[in-house]
Amino acid sequence: MSKMDDDYLLDKAASGARLVPEEGLVLYAQADLLDLGLAADAVRQLRVPGNLVTYLVDRNVNYTNVCTTNCQFCGFYRPPGHAEAYVRTYEEIGQKLAELASVGGTRVLMQGGHHPDLPLTWYTGLLRYLRKNHPTIELDCFSPSEIDNFATVFKMTIPEVLVELKAAGLAGVPGGGGEILDDEIRRRVSPLKQSAQGWIDVEREAQRLGLATSATMVIGFGETLEHRMNHFMRLRDLQDYSLAEHGNGFTAFIAWTVQHSELTSLGRSKRKEEYGATATEYLRHMAMSRLMLDNFKHLQASWVTQGPKIGQVSLKFGIDDFGSTMLEENVVSNAAHDTYDKMGEREIHHYIRDAGYIPAKRDTSYNILQVFENAADSESVPTLPAVAPRQTQDVIPLLVN
Repeated sequence: MSKMDDDYLLDKAASGARLVPEEGLVLYAQADLLDLGLAADAVRQLRVPGNLVTYLVDRNVNYTNVCTTNCQFCGFYRPPGHAEAYVRTYEEIGQKLAELASVGGTRVLMQGGHHPDLPLTWYTGLLRYLRKNHPTIELDCFSPSEIDNFATVFKMTIPEVLVELKAAGLAGVPGGGGEILDDEIRRRVSPLKQSAQGWIDVEREAQRLGLATSATMVIGFGETLEHRMNHFMRLRDLQDYSLAEHGNGFTAFIAWTVQHSELTSLGRSKRKEEYGATATEYLRHMAMSRLMLDNFKHLQASWVTQGPKIGQVSLKFGIDDFGSTMLEENVVSNAAHDTYDKMGEREIHHYIRDAGYIPAKRDTSYNILQVFENAADSESVPTLPAVAPRQTQDVIPLLVN
């Protein structure tokens, strides 16, 4: 049997052995989808044995939609001075955290655009305000690209920015803005955003400082399998380094497919049919993620973009975490009309149980807070509070052909 034969490589991967990129590309390109799922599920049991599927109660808060980066797949941002541009007040953001705390939430994932004018003291003041008034909520805020923008606007280094933010209460740096960590793709879809190495540098520094970090990936930009493999290798290499040097690497990996409609430049492009990815491609990709990212313990489903049924199926393709309740989400929602609808804990429990697993509530660091062994246990969880419905925004100008 050839060492590049599908069966040989699947057996190797399922045993937990490390695949080199060339081996991964063979499997990604030609292995049977269900065989990939079986191998990924076997590795999931090696990394996270048992029948629990975890989830998190959190909320995405967007403190501003002002941005100067103009990514082609974004329908959320507004340029400075736009009639729909906003910056939330401390009190408005605090109210969102109070609503989150009322349903047992433990983390806020707060991101915004690349605002050119807010001073550093606005951000540090916000963190201190939230830490003082909502001490039970972990503050995972500002994606690597935002941190990079801070360094540029404030004329500081990345380490200096992160030290200031951590002192004010920052607990983690979410992995947004990863998209595809290959500059050939980034120059085409987000040319004003930081480079692939820039994203890696911010996450490496955050890990050195002991902050929580996650890794993300978005497929469907017209990239090749080689581009996706480059992304995997950048993440795996950084994880090797940070775990060895600091014992603090990425907590989890999350991937999803490009979401676009006429609200985004991609969706209004004459090449729009070339973008996006199918549910089958998503499942294949998640299985490959589990096989290639052998130093990542947790993989998270993206029911927000794929819908809860595909999120449920993905639990058989190497994923051990269903994601979060996401009491509020605006960025994906403003790129696509019909993928996001908030989900309560009881609904998450239903999808996890229906797939044959036991739901378990966790925190950001994957500490188990409560296991719901029986369906009757789900009756004890609070229902989601009413939140203001998302307002559909006007489309932004066409930026690509």
